[in-house]
Amino acid sequence: MSQPEKDPSTELEALEKKLDLLIVQFNQVKNENKSLKVKQDALVKEKAKLLEKTTLAKARVEAMIARLKAMEHDS
Repeated sequence: MSQPEKDPSTELEALEKKLDLLIVQFNQVKNENKSLKVKQDALVKEKAKLLEKTTLAKARVEAMIARLKAMEHDS
C-alpha cells in the first residue's frame, strides 16, 4: 500500500501555521526573558542595598559594644 500524495499547497499551509505558532512562542519566551532580566536586575540592586544596610548596622552595633565595654572598664 502506498500513501496517498499530499497536496503541496496543503503542506505549505500546515508549515506556515507551524511557523506562525513558533514565532508566537518565540516572542512570548523573548518577552518573558526580558521581564525576568529586569526583575533580576532589581533584585541584585535590592540585595546590594540590603548588604550595605547590614554592614552599617553591624558597624554601629560593634561601636556600641565597644563603648559599653569602655564604660564598664572606666567604672
